[in-house]
Amino acid sequence: MTAPAGSMPSKGIFSVQIKATEIPGAQHRLGELTLAGRQKVQTPNYFPLTSRGSLPHISQDMMRDHAPGAGIYTALEDYIEKAPFNVPPVFNTPAPPHVSPLKRFIALQQDKLLVLGPRRVPPLPCPASNSNTAISIATAVGFRALESKDYIEAVQKLKPDIVLGMGDVASGSKASQRRLERMGDRTLTWTKELMDEINNKDSGSPATLMFAPILPIESNQQAFYLADLENELQRHLSGLVLYEMDSAVAVPESLNHLPRLLIGEVCSPHRLLDAISLGIDLFVIPFVSAATDAGIALDFAFPPPMNLDGLKESLQLGIDMWSPIHAIDLSSLKLGCQCYTCTNHHRAYLQHLLGAKEMLGWVLLQLHNHHIVNEFFAGVRRSILERTFDDKRKHFTAVYKSELPEKTGQGPRYVLDHLNSAHE
Repeated sequence: MTAPAGSMPSKGIFSVQIKATEIPGAQHRLGELTLAGRQKVQTPNYFPLTSRGSLPHISQDMMRDHAPGAGIYTALEDYIEKAPFNVPPVFNTPAPPHVSPLKRFIALQQDKLLVLGPRRVPPLPCPASNSNTAISIATAVGFRALESKDYIEAVQKLKPDIVLGMGDVASGSKASQRRLERMGDRTLTWTKELMDEINNKDSGSPATLMFAPILPIESNQQAFYLADLENELQRHLSGLVLYEMDSAVAVPESLNHLPRLLIGEVCSPHRLLDAISLGIDLFVIPFVSAATDAGIALDFAFPPPMNLDGLKESLQLGIDMWSPIHAIDLSSLKLGCQCYTCTNHHRAYLQHLLGAKEMLGWVLLQLHNHHIVNEFFAGVRRSILERTFDDKRKHFTAVYKSELPEKTGQGPRYVLDHLNSAHE
């Protein structure tokens, strides 16, 4: 699919290319996100979810060597607990003009894509509602408001590769009719403010690409906002961020050439496939680290195995490594898996590490789980290229259970430790 003339961002050496496959009636698509000096992102794909810029349980050198990926997602609320009374350390990070201070601060490779949003995924519900000028956020030391002007200033200082616009989204509660009427207007105002400052020749961040929100409400309830995205703002847009997969139907046809990023919501590979079938290109998915914390080794593949004659019940999506049945099992977590964990260790060792509360257990699980998800997306892309996605998706649904196994052991307490450290 060719983008309309004038729709691509004129940001120097940066460009975005998304090409839908020519499949009659299909919405899933194959694409490529390309930014000069960064690793290419083949889509459909995902950005690993980080905590303060680090993949939970994984150091940056291990992520580089054993958990390959083209980029990460991080949230501003992870870094600004000391604001507004003190300058957050991330803002004092020295860096050359062409280097992102945030990448320096979190020790991220320069060729990795850095995606910055205002809130974690999933966001912690806040007691206070958003206002006309700010959204409510949850920092390590409590709840506060993040003003639009402060978010813009942070983007200018931190220079992410991609920034997600602030959206007036009601986290954890159902929006009232009065709130629905304001959501589009507020989001439009914040989007224009951020876009104007990014493109400011004197103080902007011209290398930063902006993804505008598509709100999780009906199309007619955000009609004026969507119309402005189509007409007034389109030439400055580089992508769209969605909070619900069903919002894909609200995307105007003239914006179909833009990559779509879905943050949150998907809680299983089945839901990922549903979203891909609706034309979602990129994802930030919480269930990978959630499975790791629960001591679950992911165990699914796309396409699923074909030699399953006589299968009496659906296969599990993961293996509960807390179970004592693994105590003397010397096999790998997943047969044929080429991840670092499976090629160097066995189930008995992992089960021992978890039982002893050794953090290495969760490190090895995290490496394995991200490898499984990387391979899952690679399989999806091959199936789209081969025009077999729909058939293989149906087979996947028939073979695997719809949800991950329930947690049976006590996971690490890294979230609590992270919050406590902010008070010290």
